[in-house]
Amino acid sequence: MRRSILILTGVIVALTLTLASAQSTNVSSASDRKIATRVAPAYPELAKKMHIHGAVRVEAIVRPNGTVKSTRVLGGNPVLVDAAQDAVSKWKFEPGQSETTEVVQLAFEAQ
Repeated sequence: MRRSILILTGVIVALTLTLASAQSTNVSSASDRKIATRVAPAYPELAKKMHIHGAVRVEAIVRPNGTVKSTRVLGGNPVLVDAAQDAVSKWKFEPGQSETTEVVQLAFEAQ
């Protein structure tokens, strides 16, 4: 049991280092749609225990009325991506003429 925890921890650390080095610091957006309501992501307990921090990039398809239709993770630590995706799916954007694609980056700071 202890050995499997050590192996799992090693895999998570390796993934963290790999994904952190591949992340871009620039955030781009397909349009200039502003965020009307932002929901902060919940910091996962596992990330707190392991002192994991970093950024997660999420692509959101936004309906004309401003609600989020779907999300897709573009990059980030696997321990943090679910929390980021859940938060962005609850965001509201300003209404627009048509459906748009927005790319946002959420930062998770060690707590």
